[in-house]
Amino acid sequence: MAHQSDLIARDIDAYLDVHQHKSLLRFITCGSVDDGKSTLIGRLLYDSKMIFEDQMAALEADSRRVGTQGGDIDFALLVDGLAAEREQGITIDVAYRFFSTETRKFIVADTPGHEQYTRNMATGASTADAAVILIDARRGVLTQTKRHSYLVSLLGIRHIVLAVNKMDLIGWSQARFDEILAEYRDFAARLGVSDFHAIPMSALRGDNITEPTARAPWYDGPPLMALLEGLEVGDELSADPFRLPVQWVNRPNLDFRGFSGQIAAGTVRPGDPVRVLPSGKTSRVTRIVTADGDLSYAVAGQSITLALADEIDISRGDVLAAADAPPEAADQFEATLVWMDDEAMLPGRPYLLKLGARLVGATITEPKHRLNVNTLEQQPAKRLELNEIGVCNLSLDAPVAFEPYGANKDLGGFILIDRISNRTVAAGMLHFALRRAHNIHWQAQSVDKASRAAIKNQKGRVIWLTGLSGAGKSTIADLVEKRLHADGRHTYLLDGDNVRHGLNRDLGFTEEDRVENIRRVAEVARLMVDAGLIVLVSFISPFRAERALARALVNDGEFVEVHVDTPLHVAEARDVKGLYRKARTGELKNFTGIDSPYEAPETPEIVVDTTSMTPEQAAERIVGWLEGREPPEDFAI
Repeated sequence: MAHQSDLIARDIDAYLDVHQHKSLLRFITCGSVDDGKSTLIGRLLYDSKMIFEDQMAALEADSRRVGTQGGDIDFALLVDGLAAEREQGITIDVAYRFFSTETRKFIVADTPGHEQYTRNMATGASTADAAVILIDARRGVLTQTKRHSYLVSLLGIRHIVLAVNKMDLIGWSQARFDEILAEYRDFAARLGVSDFHAIPMSALRGDNITEPTARAPWYDGPPLMALLEGLEVGDELSADPFRLPVQWVNRPNLDFRGFSGQIAAGTVRPGDPVRVLPSGKTSRVTRIVTADGDLSYAVAGQSITLALADEIDISRGDVLAAADAPPEAADQFEATLVWMDDEAMLPGRPYLLKLGARLVGATITEPKHRLNVNTLEQQPAKRLELNEIGVCNLSLDAPVAFEPYGANKDLGGFILIDRISNRTVAAGMLHFALRRAHNIHWQAQSVDKASRAAIKNQKGRVIWLTGLSGAGKSTIADLVEKRLHADGRHTYLLDGDNVRHGLNRDLGFTEEDRVENIRRVAEVARLMVDAGLIVLVSFISPFRAERALARALVNDGEFVEVHVDTPLHVAEARDVKGLYRKARTGELKNFTGIDSPYEAPETPEIVVDTTSMTPEQAAERIVGWLEGREPPEDFAI
């Protein structure tokens, strides 16, 4: 490596010790396409002498072959590692690079400039302490400049550097620099950002990168590297109340039980009283344990294991906090979402929410608005598409300890995960707990589910029949209920068409309304199971996620999924209600199987094939399964 230090030659151990104790700054570069982000990072690596000799040789060869500088070194090629980026000349993925100076270590993320890759930019910014926002001096403040500035503000990055690049192409005009600065300052004020640094520079030529340039005598501020070396980071959370999200319950033997994690805020000492959230139980710290021995105190950013005086129930995902200043715990919130998935966000659809080490079920109950980040205008929205940002209400299936994202990123930042595919679909920031989360409590009841079922001499269950329109669900469900009723069972049949005459009469057939349709029916079915009833649900219910939600609402063994399996061409040939004909002619939109998908069950309890079974045989198949009898051999499964 070309990076040299006099201390390396004199005392390598001393050098390594100094290097280990340097502070670390994480920052991102962002801005519009071709503003020079990758070039800037390449220049920083080059000027800090962090390039291996073979990398330098490869860079020179690549610059001659695919570079954009006429054979001169193209520093952007140090970062644009993806072949697609080199071909298109844009950054697609987030590229992380490490470099160091005599005084500080740096991790820089080169984030995409194109609007299509906003989710990648948000990913890179989520762990950053500072942001370098580049502006092409020729083009000034662009739409994407505003978009990235909004995201930087949204994600709580405190240090912002406005790098006005390519000043050499406009003759280092002070008037142009002042014009850009005034325009950006006006926009930043609307974001609530008043403190930022502005630097005129040329990343390609190295002006105002590591050394001041004589080409801008009117600028008396520091160059970029000196500014980054002087930014203060990492100490602001140490003065806050103590917070430790538990990542691991450490039990190496019978004589020790500790709780491991990284301190998210504050300071802790042996003897300090602590409170466990969300349970609210209290104890006292007896030891602060690390691999290098016990500590007399620990501060924000350190990874430790705490031993407590009392044997209390603490699990991964809980939060240990100062007993006299604990965070809130709630299960309903307002939050901002950055949507990252190709499949749109739909209210009512169940997701998993991961907050620190805590994983709980979550539903978006109410989208409040979508934000046009180019104009900062709030626009009404029922869904969020890829790369869109919106404010929504969230409902969780269990309370979590949290703090607003603006106060603590670790306790306020979360991701949403698709329950079926395990894809990360969104990143979010909690604002506050909804008031109703504190005012609504479960009322204790003397008569429970088991008592209600026992008096009926049965076990409450949901028998959920799903399949295409025309598959025969309603006919089969009716026959099953008749059989169960004749056997003295207490039942109720929820049919898709019938429910839309009352409970769901306000819903249409968009994806959002279909999700809400099933959510409401699933909640009603849960109440009926709680009443000890056997409830038959006959709905197309085309999406696996909503059927998974219905299953999750009841206990194991209480949900029986029945796939009424009928090929599309058979169901369409029957067309009892004439719906397929209307869908084919365009009179009926969003019809399952035609212009809206049907996601068949992957592991249903029962499958009935209506091409080889009569409705009576299908009903017998279901009743036989419920009664624990093996189905006749000639029944298709």
